[in-house]
Amino acid sequence: MPLLIAAASLFGLVAALTGDGLRDVVAWIALAVPVVAVGWAMVARRS
Repeated sequence: MPLLIAAASLFGLVAALTGDGLRDVVAWIALAVPVVAVGWAMVARRS
């Protein structure tokens, strides 16, 4: 799982640096993956 999160982050950063328009949208989605994963883990840990 950590490798997938790292890959999504790397993909998002590269997409953000290499283009505009649709690539920006893809970058936002890919960079949201780690934030969502941490939020999910925090909620799961409290339960």
